Amino acid sequence: MKKCFLFYLISFSFLTTNAQTLQPIEQKLIKKIEEHYPAMVDLLKNSVNINSGTFNIAGVKAVGQLYSKELEKLGFTIEWINMPDSVKRAGHLVATRKGNKGKKLLLLGHLDTVFEPEMPSNPFTVLNDSTITGQGINDMKGGDVIIIAAMKAMHELNLLNNATITIYMTGDEENAGEPRSLTRGDFIERAKQHDVVLAFEGAAGFNTIATARRGASSWELTVEGKQGHSSGVFGAAGYGAIYEAARIVNSFRETLSKEQYLTFNPGIFIGGSEVNANFEQQRGEASGKTNIISPKTFVNGDLRFLTEEQKLKARNTMRKIVSESLPGAKASISFQDGIPSMAPTKGNEALATILSKTSEDMGLGKVVPGNPGSRGAGDISYVAAYADCLDGLGASGKGSHAPGETLNSKQYPILMKRATVFIYRLLN
Repeated sequence: MKKCFLFYLISFSFLTTNAQTLQPIEQKLIKKIEEHYPAMVDLLKNSVNINSGTFNIAGVKAVGQLYSKELEKLGFTIEWINMPDSVKRAGHLVATRKGNKGKKLLLLGHLDTVFEPEMPSNPFTVLNDSTITGQGINDMKGGDVIIIAAMKAMHELNLLNNATITIYMTGDEENAGEPRSLTRGDFIERAKQHDVVLAFEGAAGFNTIATARRGASSWELTVEGKQGHSSGVFGAAGYGAIYEAARIVNSFRETLSKEQYLTFNPGIFIGGSEVNANFEQQRGEASGKTNIISPKTFVNGDLRFLTEEQKLKARNTMRKIVSESLPGAKASISFQDGIPSMAPTKGNEALATILSKTSEDMGLGKVVPGNPGSRGAGDISYVAAYADCLDGLGASGKGSHAPGETLNSKQYPILMKRATVFIYRLLN
């Protein structure tokens, strides 16, 4: 008990607020966060200690039930969006309050993690006065608990009575089920009914916020060449499939690699005399001989982009490169959409300005938009076209998606307070 009390005391000693620039009600919100903080850390601990890997359907639902109980106490109507058995995903938690005051807010979290039950466990553990470890503690159960803490503080001060807020926590953010029209359909339709979307993925930095995130898609390259004796390569026999595939992939790099925010990575490159590629399972088999010119090569990769325009322009350039085949070879490329981008907009920047003013009023310094290239794609990207958006409002820490993932426990209560005051200002 003494260790826990000291942990809480140390955590709060790092917040310096400027009371003169905060409204009295905002100061009360901060005190509520302080009052509830030990209980919120217990909630975080309990949720982290439930394995909720994307494919652990029972575990994802258990975390959803844990959070549902908390939100139901705060006057939210709870729904569980089930998925068909064929999708092999748990579904999504949705909590709503409907009012007629201020902006309509959609607050995003997710219940799943990348850590499946068969992976080594990493329970909630306080490592020192600034670090807690646990599976999914940063990505993103820490952010989920910030949402609940903010709602709890506002509820107890009767600040949610006229608010329209939807809390949407997906059960498969780390590996979205297919078809996306089903697993993200309800999510997208609800987003269209809101003015602002705030996502509580991990904070990339204490004084940065995400006003944009890159999208992700994939591509498949199929190359055919004339099989023949290796002595004839470069001559009448042609260059074969492997040389042609190498030319294409290297030309992608030479032509497009210096464009800001655009990346494309060949994840599987397989060629030979006999080739069997299964990109859905991310694997393949090949056999060949050094004296045989390869007749078949397959390459599978991703393509990440900041705007739809950038994606389409890159695809057209890649198609042109593919069409310029070496003698004796031919190739084709196909593209598959994945997660759209969250493009930078004036609306997103305006939200960042409000957050920065909130931070300065709390004595925490300015908050500026971070580098979109430093973040991967996320759920917010599916709905970024329909509302003003910010992401990265969650917990700070290190090692997301890796063993030993951590949360910065000195910054955590500060981020919780700042997010609460920010949400209050958006509603008022």
